[in-house]
Amino acid sequence: MEAKASAKYVRIAPRKVRFVMELIRGKRVDDAINILKFTPNMAAKAIEKVVRSAAANAEHNMAADRERLSVSRAFVDEGPTMKRFLPRAHGRANRIRKRTSHITVVVSDK
Repeated sequence: MEAKASAKYVRIAPRKVRFVMELIRGKRVDDAINILKFTPNMAAKAIEKVVRSAAANAEHNMAADRERLSVSRAFVDEGPTMKRFLPRAHGRANRIRKRTSHITVVVSDK
């Protein structure tokens, strides 16, 4: 059985989140949380929250044993991009793109 959790509109660029997501894909839930706890990256906190939520969903909704849960699928999709402008010299402006991510984690017991 599978349980899923997602976080949408997280204000971190998807490229940066995917880098951290590679660390936990296929690992057991407790191992994944340990890895994320000691990863010095802003995305690790957001992913840890989603992994904990998916594990809690599996325990509560499907009466799964937390010891047997593993991260079966974990992926990041690009959310909407906020566009801002930064004033520059001589009346010019540079575009700033503030990217967002949709983080999804699926846990299952094998």
